[in-house]
Amino acid sequence: MARFAVALLLSLLAAGGAHSATITNTNPAPVVLVITEGGNRVEVVVDAGASETLCSTGCFMMTPDGDRIGLTGGETVDIVRGAAVIK
Repeated sequence: MARFAVALLLSLLAAGGAHSATITNTNPAPVVLVITEGGNRVEVVVDAGASETLCSTGCFMMTPDGDRIGLTGGETVDIVRGAAVIK
């Protein structure tokens, strides 16, 4: 199971492209996002000030404040004080 989770995480991180969502953590500390894509759930840590490209085929993202947001890919999302701001 751990190998599967690592493989899924790597595939999510490597799936960058024009149709992926870009998520930027504007907080002074890392945040943990729960990403559900294709029925698979993985936790992704986004360091303070860092950006990650995720959800190339669409996904649901749970933010640190508990919001569950559907992303289709292509969105730009800032995490501000634990909440998602979609641009």
